[in-house]
Amino acid sequence: MADPILDEIDALGGKLAEARTSITKRFIGQTRVVDLVISTLLCGGHGLLIGLPGLGKTRLVETLSTVMGLDGKRVQFTPDLMPADILGSEVLETGTDGSRAFKFIEGPIFTQLLMADEINRASPRTQSALLQAMQEKSVTVAGQAHALAAPFHVLATQNPIEQEGTYPLPEAQLDRFLVQIDVPYPDRATERDILLATTGATEETAHAVFTDHELIAAQMLLRRMPVGDGVMDAILDLVRACRPEDETAPDVVRQYVGWGPGPRAAQALMLTVRARALIQGRLAPNVEDVADMANPVLIHRMALTFAARARGESLTRVIEETVERTMRVRSAA
Repeated sequence: MADPILDEIDALGGKLAEARTSITKRFIGQTRVVDLVISTLLCGGHGLLIGLPGLGKTRLVETLSTVMGLDGKRVQFTPDLMPADILGSEVLETGTDGSRAFKFIEGPIFTQLLMADEINRASPRTQSALLQAMQEKSVTVAGQAHALAAPFHVLATQNPIEQEGTYPLPEAQLDRFLVQIDVPYPDRATERDILLATTGATEETAHAVFTDHELIAAQMLLRRMPVGDGVMDAILDLVRACRPEDETAPDVVRQYVGWGPGPRAAQALMLTVRARALIQGRLAPNVEDVADMANPVLIHRMALTFAARARGESLTRVIEETVERTMRVRSAA
């Protein structure tokens, strides 16, 4: 007799393949980026998109909201943006009978998929207001709590080059993002396809594959997806090996890492490895999923020492070496 959860996982894998195809009609190529943003929504989390202007980040988020059946809004973050501009505020209204009462006017955060464009351009006060809402899924204005939509996701963007006039996100707030998604330049063949697809008289359109209720059901199913002890142990081994004070940390971590990831990183890996397996049509994650998701989950949850930065070291290389060593030790055990 077939297990009902396996049938549900198999059916969801088919829908995810359709969603992926629909997104890539408008966001051409960059399948790694597409898979990571879909994984972010499947896990019920928030994503930080790092990439130069003109690489299609806004187009990707707009397409994602259509395909996943979500109401989407976009906010351009600027230094003069105030928390009320995002959360909303109370205004005094006068009725036809002359009575007066305060009415709450919702801000753009009351949506299902919010694009926070160049989040590091806003002041720390405004950043904190958004990031608190991301964590608590509600906002408090004038002492009154207001629940946010379900599902609620934030995809924030940052320009990795231009840092003048910006307010970098503190490490504790970066930890609230499930993954960091690096958006690179497309390769030559992909860029050629982009030119052909976007400079003609017509463009491809994406179609809705999910509804918001179906996405919530998919998020609940993902958390029921079985994870083997070997995968769980690999996650724990990797996260702990990235902490310089841990006895299992390799020399590259002890030498170059100032501080490592906390338990939230392990939680994020547990979710994202399931999402990767679902997207690839598999019924359970494996150790290869852990290795593949290590960089997007860990890179914004770690920091190099000053000496390591001066030497030109990169967290990507540190994570890659730690993953390789961790997997080699596990294979030898």
